[in-house]
Amino acid sequence: MIVFINDRPIRLVGPKAAAQLTNPALANQPEFVDYDQIVDARLEALKPDALHGHLLVINATPATVNKLLTLLQKANAGQLLSITLGCLDKKDCEEAIKKPFKIIKAAGGVVFKGDKMLLMFRRGVWDLPKGKLDNGESSRQGAAREVQEETGVQVSVSERICTTWHTYTLNGSRILKRTKWYRMAVVNDSRMAPQTEEDIEKLAWFDRRETKLALTNSFSSIRYVFDQLAL
Repeated sequence: MIVFINDRPIRLVGPKAAAQLTNPALANQPEFVDYDQIVDARLEALKPDALHGHLLVINATPATVNKLLTLLQKANAGQLLSITLGCLDKKDCEEAIKKPFKIIKAAGGVVFKGDKMLLMFRRGVWDLPKGKLDNGESSRQGAAREVQEETGVQVSVSERICTTWHTYTLNGSRILKRTKWYRMAVVNDSRMAPQTEEDIEKLAWFDRRETKLALTNSFSSIRYVFDQLAL
């Protein structure tokens, strides 16, 4: 599970995966991260000065998660790039990270037209179409509906790419949005137009290189979706 809090990725893994992360024999593997700091939650408490660069916390418990959430609310984490929590019980830690938030379920898609992808420019950044599910609606149905509402493009939905979780505040409530992302293909784009009432200013078809460049002005969770695409 990866949760984006304040646009910073917080990755939760189990004890076996955590042991691999600290195995020096895997230093040349592509998934290896050279952590700036490693904290053992059994031996020391998390402190604000740990929130910089890439942080690994091993032997994490729900209490560790609660402490981390408090720090992220109060401390200056401007130098923080990512956090990996090596959990003693991954399920318990996942429940702890969800507990303080109201969970909203959403779905969205990466729409392909040949080798190009559809991006939309909203509120100063490039984004992907997505939105909250209606009552009784499946994620696949909601993803197709939201794409059509926000872009005017009719699509066919294929495989799921990934699931993201990201936080924000709305009317004083702390929200954790779970979004299931799907790969899609254009069926009809003759009525393509941005949904201006949702503050969407423009739509654009970009190839992979152009998409990667555009997403430098986006959210970490959106870049994560792009990275998960099996192109």
